[in-house]
Amino acid sequence: MNKLPELKAAIFDLDGTLLDSMHIWDTFGEAYLKSIGVAPREGVNRAVGNLSIVQAAQYFREEYGVPFTEEEIMDGINRLAEKCYREEALLKKGVREFLEKLHAQGVKMCVATATDRYLVDAALTRCGVRQYFSEIFTCTEVGSGKDEPEIFRRALAFLGEKRQNTVIFEDALYAVKTAKADGFFVCAVYDPHERNADTLRALADMYVMGMDEPENNAG
Repeated sequence: MNKLPELKAAIFDLDGTLLDSMHIWDTFGEAYLKSIGVAPREGVNRAVGNLSIVQAAQYFREEYGVPFTEEEIMDGINRLAEKCYREEALLKKGVREFLEKLHAQGVKMCVATATDRYLVDAALTRCGVRQYFSEIFTCTEVGSGKDEPEIFRRALAFLGEKRQNTVIFEDALYAVKTAKADGFFVCAVYDPHERNADTLRALADMYVMGMDEPENNAG
């Protein structure tokens, strides 16, 4: 297994990487449609599982004829997730200690996530780690999902470090594919909701079961 490079900057995914919160997004397609009285078809959760909130809103309008604006659909999706972020979701194994160590070493850190900013802020503040991140980048604000590299490029530009000294921490295969194809060093983080763990392990530069593992390999 590779070790982390000389680390000067880190870009963290939120759900499934920092937070144990992927269960919310595994079923949000079905949950949202039921909440507005629309019968979901088989496979809807898979269809929207790797989409940003904006992309999911577009999908519901196009595939289900949901008669709301994209903004109204996004608000509805976020309302379903609010309780989890405001009250329930916890940090994953080793996260707090790893962030503390990187902060002490002067590593610049930010978040790049498909979850909207106010939910990210609420969860990280409640968990006591918001102060470690100089910025939050969201797919909604960037204008593209993690099937495109723009969110990672924006985060890198903001952090102001070289790509070879920056690591992306991600749990989702599709996002790891995007980051790797764009030339980033990627540390994949185990999450039980990612069904393609073997493929993820083979693709990533580094694969860890918890954040106590990269802590032991940090330069």
